[in-house]
Amino acid sequence: MTEDRPPRPPFTRDTALAKVRAAEDAWNSRDPQRVALAYTPDSVWRNRDTFLTGRAGIVAFLTAKWAREHEYALRKNLWAFDGDRIAVRFQYEWHDDEGQWWRSHGNELWEFDAHGLMRRREASIDDVRIDAADRRILGPRQDDEPELPVR
Repeated sequence: MTEDRPPRPPFTRDTALAKVRAAEDAWNSRDPQRVALAYTPDSVWRNRDTFLTGRAGIVAFLTAKWAREHEYALRKNLWAFDGDRIAVRFQYEWHDDEGQWWRSHGNELWEFDAHGLMRRREASIDDVRIDAADRRILGPRQDDEPELPVR
């Protein structure tokens, strides 16, 4: 049985935006199993300096990530799209075991199969220490929330 995860390519602006919002919602669930279902069974990832393949690897990676990144909250913004590819920029905030808050900035390149499953994800991410008072991602996205500034 072929899995289907609409919207499917080729993407329009509206369908690319829907795909980005669906990804943001899934990642904010902090449920590795839920997130992994958006990827092909043999999906290939580069996340910073980590390379992995397949849903089991994705689940293991995200389980470890969210065990150390507490109160993780993410925003993704569409950067570009063409055919079966989408580029996003994102920010997320989290704190470590010692209570230090971080804002992580990054870019992702996504490639999808014909069924709308992501077959490739490449992420470049930088972390910046922030004070708790400087947080700006405080929970789920509000419908009228503007895009986050780059800095």
